[in-house]
Amino acid sequence: MRGLCALGILGAVAAASLAGEPVRAQQPQRQGLGLGQGSPQLDYMLQCQGCHGPNGTGTEQANIPTLIGLAERFLALPGGRAYLVQVPGVAQAPLDDRAIANLMNWILERYRVSGDQQGFAADFTPYSEQEVAGYRAEGPIDVAVTRARIFEGRASTN
Repeated sequence: MRGLCALGILGAVAAASLAGEPVRAQQPQRQGLGLGQGSPQLDYMLQCQGCHGPNGTGTEQANIPTLIGLAERFLALPGGRAYLVQVPGVAQAPLDDRAIANLMNWILERYRVSGDQQGFAADFTPYSEQEVAGYRAEGPIDVAVTRARIFEGRASTN
């Protein structure tokens, strides 16, 4: 079966090159992949669960942090709100900005510490599509360096 699939792909490439059309690798685009069309929970399962686990607990051995309570703590710190969207796994996810906003809001609610509103400001505003677009446009960050700056109070963005 693999041989037939490989043969089919090879045939398509050969046919395209004989037709005089260049063969180009398809580069994924953030917008228009058709992903993020489901629920935020489904997007979490497809985009985040591989590293953070089905229960948001992360993997200490791989230095993948738990999401339980962590995200809400970042909201209380200058630069923390941007950080949550600019970590590479979020900033480069093949989801559109609206899906990322919905996913981030779902994560913040799902993995906040039960019964503890400590990390949420009284005037907490859910992420919007426009806000996410702005943070993602700045590009992914160096996670360790930025996290250290945030916790030291030297973050440059809010």
